[in-house]
Amino acid sequence: AICGGWVAVNLALRPFIASGELPESVLQRQVAAVSVGIVEGVALLDLPYHEDSTAEVDLNVVMTAVGDLIEVQGTAERAPFPRAQLDSLLDLAASGIQTLAAKQREALTPV
Repeated sequence: AICGGWVAVNLALRPFIASGELPESVLQRQVAAVSVGIVEGVALLDLPYHEDSTAEVDLNVVMTAVGDLIEVQGTAERAPFPRAQLDSLLDLAASGIQTLAAKQREALTPV
């Protein structure tokens, strides 16, 4: 919802920016979100429901396209997990966010 929402807001604001009613700076940062988790000991990106519901660790990450964090929400479902694993999951999320951000820009490119 966040990824598509950013594209929708961008498209909705374009006419107002083009007409000068709003400054270009109204869209300050590109934003995307992704889930990551650990399922059966393996770090996974973009968990579908069946993996999410059985994950040992479930993390939702919202970032800017340049890698700044906006929101991190996570849960250790069965047992605590080490900080190094969190760092690894954040790196995986950042990689996924970069892919999603590229897709967002692609969606905004005129055909």
